[in-house]
Amino acid sequence: MEDSGESKWTLKSDACSETFLYCCSACDCSEEPFHGKVFRNRTKARSMSVPSAPSSAKFRRTQSLHGPSPVTIFGPKACMLKNPKSVVHIQDPASQRLTWSKPPKSVLIIKKIRDSSLLQPFKELCSFLTQQKNMIVYVERKVIEDPAIANDSFVSKKNICTFREDYDDISNCVDFIICLGGDGTLLYASSLFQASVPPVMAFHLGSLGFLTPFKFDTFQSQVTQVIEGNAAIILRSRLEVKVVKEYREKGSVDEMSLVTNGNRTIQYQVLNEVVVDRGPSSYLSNVDLFLDGHLITTVQGDGVIVSTPTGSTAYAVAAGASMIHPNVPAIMITPICPHSLSFRPIIVPAGVELKIMLSRDARNTAWVSLDGRKRQEIAYGESITITTSCFPVPSICFRDPVNDWFESLAQCLHWNVRKKQSHLSSEEEEF
Repeated sequence: MEDSGESKWTLKSDACSETFLYCCSACDCSEEPFHGKVFRNRTKARSMSVPSAPSSAKFRRTQSLHGPSPVTIFGPKACMLKNPKSVVHIQDPASQRLTWSKPPKSVLIIKKIRDSSLLQPFKELCSFLTQQKNMIVYVERKVIEDPAIANDSFVSKKNICTFREDYDDISNCVDFIICLGGDGTLLYASSLFQASVPPVMAFHLGSLGFLTPFKFDTFQSQVTQVIEGNAAIILRSRLEVKVVKEYREKGSVDEMSLVTNGNRTIQYQVLNEVVVDRGPSSYLSNVDLFLDGHLITTVQGDGVIVSTPTGSTAYAVAAGASMIHPNVPAIMITPICPHSLSFRPIIVPAGVELKIMLSRDARNTAWVSLDGRKRQEIAYGESITITTSCFPVPSICFRDPVNDWFESLAQCLHWNVRKKQSHLSSEEEEF
């Protein structure tokens, strides 16, 4: 059990012999990395457009969610000041690979609750990991308490541990995560880790699989490749959200809350989007939107969506926004049915600070939800602060970040066409 919390993972660069580290919060980066099989079919890394000098080979095209590229020399004398707040660096998507500093020993399995079709895949995966791979498997207690599997023999095995959401902290116990279900399972896995997130491998066993690239038919070979470190990674940026509300001395203050000057600040990590809407009120919502302390506009309508590039293909695109690849460092702001025809979706750089407050002209309060959960009311004087989190979700790719994204677009389009055809055929049968 103690070794399971010590595994570290890094992003491996294809262009140089040094390892580009992206470590968890407990990592001291002092150990030699564990390398599995030699990577097959590597994509040649792309580089910056720099003069072909002997020293230029050491530079790589890198990006930062909070600052400029590390290569910041322009001409013979000009340069850019270093940004001390730059925390997260993203490599060229073609060279983002997963490797392990130690062999992984523990895995968290997230299963869609109350879905009988997932019982057999869940049992097969647990048996494979515990018996053949000798790994410790973490599952939610409510999954094990399901009457359909509560009496099975594998539940009582010593290599299976249970936890409870909001009660047990498993952040330092899990080396990587496997999701069984639809996109909601990955969103739920993200919500369990409010700091560093282990790599996530998502199998498409739900209704819509935009974020779940793997098929379960060949899970043994695919999981083995991940354990051996042979996988591509896409870093899905999250939003760090702080909800500042008036502190009412009712109930206890949880670990994510901070009480100062009579206000209670609750912090969240959001993978898809933050939605501010009018709730049950019949009046239009009326909120002020600030960007780095400057009032940009007043949003009057059904609400506003602040999403990550990952969330751009969810609620945002349904509200008329564009789709953004997850490797693009950006934040999207999308109005929901705006009263003014001049307000259209906008994209701002990742790292800026957005603040949403009720306008003085607002007739009623607003409501906020985070990835479709934690819904709460926002009253006058309360605020929502949003910026890019320094803890992304490392999602394991089936092939690579570019091909996986375009294939998911095609699959979703095909799924929508089939759904429409089945709906039309059912209507014809009625006639």
